[in-house]
Amino acid sequence: MIRNIIHKKAILAPIIMLAAMWFGFLLQHFGFFSSCFGAIIPLLPEGLLGIITSPLLHGNIDHIIGNSIPIVFLLFLLYQFYPEVATKVFITGWISSGFLLWILPPIDIFSGEYLYTCTIGASGIVYVLAFFLFFGGVFRWNIKLLTISLLVVLYYGSLIWGMFPEELFYTMNEPSRISWQAHLSGAIIGSVMAFVFKKYGEKKKKYIWEFPNYYSEKDDKLWQEYKENNPDDFMELPYKKRDDIWDHLEELRKK
Repeated sequence: MIRNIIHKKAILAPIIMLAAMWFGFLLQHFGFFSSCFGAIIPLLPEGLLGIITSPLLHGNIDHIIGNSIPIVFLLFLLYQFYPEVATKVFITGWISSGFLLWILPPIDIFSGEYLYTCTIGASGIVYVLAFFLFFGGVFRWNIKLLTISLLVVLYYGSLIWGMFPEELFYTMNEPSRISWQAHLSGAIIGSVMAFVFKKYGEKKKKYIWEFPNYYSEKDDKLWQEYKENNPDDFMELPYKKRDDIWDHLEELRKK
């Protein structure tokens, strides 16, 4: 019964992604990815490798745990409710958001200075999935998918603040280590793909009563069968003749 309710890939995809992230974190621990190797370094050729590898790398245990939970939850929703396009969205979102981050110049918004940054972590993919799931329901205007949109907003609505530099909200002694550019890239790509794939997958169901003049007695097979099997029910019934006051004239005179 569960197999008919939950898609197999909705279970497998989060597990595989989670295993890849923790395996990459383990390789970091043993020094396979040291310094900025494997990270996205904007506008520099050596940073292109990070488009593929950076989502699998994390700065510390808190960083990877913070990304693991939403990755599992959002990937499950993606493969469960958008199975036809889930793999395309995931892979395209992964590469496109990474490339968009790579071409965004890392400039300090206050000083205008160029910052040499090394970006790692799966938060960009988290934003891709969250924004795709939200706008996917909105663009399709399907009740079930809109419910998923509301669920994403309920749990991850605060993600929108991550698209802006942390310095806008706090006074900081040193530059923030959180890449708002990665979050912004993921949000843009996720929203664009929700629009691009809006015609794929489950769409809004339109019931017969939503159409004008939807009912036709001739098309109602049950009604037609009943009329054929019970002709007596449709014979003209004898009606009482309407009283005419002139018919009672003599009676009135006698009174």
